[in-house]
Amino acid sequence: MQSEDPRHLLVKVAEILDSLNISYLVTGGIAVLIWGRPRFTADIDLVVEVKAQDLAKLQKALKNMSPQGYIELDAMKEAIKNQGEFNFIDAGTGIKVDFWILTDSLLDKARFKRRKIKNILNKDIYFTSPEDLILIKLKWYKESESSRQREDVESILKITENLDKSYIEEMAQNIDLLDVWLKIGDKQ
Repeated sequence: MQSEDPRHLLVKVAEILDSLNISYLVTGGIAVLIWGRPRFTADIDLVVEVKAQDLAKLQKALKNMSPQGYIELDAMKEAIKNQGEFNFIDAGTGIKVDFWILTDSLLDKARFKRRKIKNILNKDIYFTSPEDLILIKLKWYKESESSRQREDVESILKITENLDKSYIEEMAQNIDLLDVWLKIGDKQ
């Protein structure tokens, strides 16, 4: 297993998703690298709008990219059924890609509409907006009280300029995160 910058795998996966017309956005640690402080991340998190009839094509494309890689069609089907997630592990690098199924939640709908293009290694890739990344991190913080989520929010607030804090506050109110936003984010 060779050590690789996860951005290389991200570009390959984004090319596959684009070729299959599967809409996506990057979230999680890789998005924090773009909007906040550099930090180690061992995986790639994507939110995807994928239909059941496209799963076999996606599985085949990922296996073609990494023949010894791990991806299970049954897990993909279960993720769609439960609006959950499935994983792909690249055999060459050991990097895990988490594919989160787009839900009908207010936040998921909003962050998909507000996604931003960033150029990574000469490839345009869709990322969650910094405001929506803050919101999802606040949600994860509320569920887990993980210091990593709080640190991520704080770094995005310090580093990203021209954040739409009124959008964050309004959405936080709508999705029952206003208390967490007022505790963590609104003080920056």
